[in-house]
Amino acid sequence: MELKNKTIIVTGGASGLGEASVRRLVGAGANVVIADLNEGNGKKIENELNKKALFITTNICDEGNAQSAIDFAISSFGNLDGLVNCAGVGTPEKIIDKEGNPHRLNSFSKIIEINLIGTFNMIRLVSNTMIKKESTLAGSRGVIINTASVAAFDGQIGQAAYSASKGAIVSMALPIARELGSHRIRVMTIAPGIFETPMLAGLPEKIKESLGHQVPFPNRLGKPDEFAALVQHIFENEMLNGEVIRLDGAMRMAAK
Repeated sequence: MELKNKTIIVTGGASGLGEASVRRLVGAGANVVIADLNEGNGKKIENELNKKALFITTNICDEGNAQSAIDFAISSFGNLDGLVNCAGVGTPEKIIDKEGNPHRLNSFSKIIEINLIGTFNMIRLVSNTMIKKESTLAGSRGVIINTASVAAFDGQIGQAAYSASKGAIVSMALPIARELGSHRIRVMTIAPGIFETPMLAGLPEKIKESLGHQVPFPNRLGKPDEFAALVQHIFENEMLNGEVIRLDGAMRMAAK
């Protein structure tokens, strides 16, 4: 897909991997809708990018809210060609903590709701819009990119909820791609390793350095723009469909 003048929604686009994707896509000529709850950062990015990216407050778990973001994209830019699902949370919690308390059910449910159900909610609503439009000369109606995690494959202690949510995103990648392929919509998933994002911002430098050293090569944390570069390539390479790409420098996470 040629990105120039295409319209793409990026959930979680006000920070981290989502923000990097917004900036990269705008740089490639796309119009972008930042669908996020962080209005402060979202508006700041909107202004910095001269309204080539527009912010709308979005709760991806709410059907009406998510549909409003889609309607906003179409009313603002005239079309909808892509979705990048980056919104997510990942607070660690053990099954049994040091005081002998079991994992809180509400915290497990919250991570599943945001990471998995929110992602699926956006997929179903965006694809419902895409299938109704005319396909391009190349035959494509759109591209959907989801964000999983290496935790889907080798989650650490304390990541039961996070790994479950991301593992489900990995598992649904192929069946959704198979179904939407008949409508000429491609679906891909990226499973990033450890990247320099706000999720890691609160960690001490020594811990972040230690995490970077666990990556065989390059021996460092990933940079958000490296994730965004893969997002751009997926849009532009039509043979990428129904696959999960690990973006982790060959890292395999230890148990803890």
